[in-house]
Amino acid sequence: MQQTRVRRPRIADVAEAAGVSKAAVSFAFNNPERLKPETADRIRVVASELGYRPHPVARMLSAQRTMTIGVLTPQPLSQVFANPFFAYFAEGVSSVTEEHGFGLLLISPLRGSLTRALDRATVDGVVALGLDENHPEIEAIRRASVPMVLVDAPGWVEHSSVQVDDEAGARAAAEHVVGLGHRDVLIIAVEGPVANPSPDEGPNGGQEIGESVTARRLRGYLSALEPAGLEVGPGSIVVAPATFEGGEAAFLRAWEDGFRPTAVLAMSDALAIGALQASRHLRLRVPRDLSVVGFDDLPIGRFSDPPLTTVHQPVRRKGEEAARLLLDGLGARAGSPAQHRMLKTRLVVRRSTGAPPAGAGREEVGLGE
Repeated sequence: MQQTRVRRPRIADVAEAAGVSKAAVSFAFNNPERLKPETADRIRVVASELGYRPHPVARMLSAQRTMTIGVLTPQPLSQVFANPFFAYFAEGVSSVTEEHGFGLLLISPLRGSLTRALDRATVDGVVALGLDENHPEIEAIRRASVPMVLVDAPGWVEHSSVQVDDEAGARAAAEHVVGLGHRDVLIIAVEGPVANPSPDEGPNGGQEIGESVTARRLRGYLSALEPAGLEVGPGSIVVAPATFEGGEAAFLRAWEDGFRPTAVLAMSDALAIGALQASRHLRLRVPRDLSVVGFDDLPIGRFSDPPLTTVHQPVRRKGEEAARLLLDGLGARAGSPAQHRMLKTRLVVRRSTGAPPAGAGREEVGLGE
């Protein structure tokens, strides 16, 4: 038996039933301010009764808005989702976009290309997270005709930005372990460009345009370690993706290479908690044998074993500020100046740090089962 196909109601059906023009129906959904409130309400009621819904593509073309904001990350989403930092940052962005009726779209490299992904993204603007100026596609992204706010990246003249004081936070972490008496310190850095790590390099203490978060945090560590006479060489800095597994593997790699740290400065909480897991494999007691400091102050750090000493950065607020700047920019007049915001950090001391042991971790400890 052949089924009869039910025709979907069209804009003309709504116009006829409501006794208005098709243009008025379009205004009721896309530009209601152009109609009397009672007219717009009546049209929407009639549309609901008929089961009419505006076609999303037609609606976007009519309104010249997608009502969607993109969050752009240079890393693949599989790596992004492995770092709990992203969930709290995205929560901050979405809390603002949802309040203003915008959806959220995640944009990551498409077949290895970030610009290809950006070109295909139907968004009104982009919050770009961790986009370093050394990225190979940076100029193409910079020229893209899409409103953009940069987070954890240097601000460009034409784009607003939100950063935290990475250098001050890292310096406070390093001063903490130095003050406890540690001399053998391992730095677990986030994968990415490391430029101008020395406080003596470049103008303004090395704060160069194009500097990565990794470089800023490394410079903060060194600004406390080097004056204390601690040597920081290639063997005491390991690099890893900002994941639990990355931190675990990085610490074990340094240990297998013969370095015996009594303290770890990790550039993210995920890396720090991975180092805690590695310490359990090596039967090291934290903080008796090893002190560990993270960077982020994510909620998971309060529940690690032991609770994690870390640098607090306002992750959720960073997302909120970026979203507000972007939405403000969408409503601003052309030529409005970009805004650049710097948020403060602070050290949070918990039970993962303490004085170094006698002998400072020189004993050979094998991997556990």
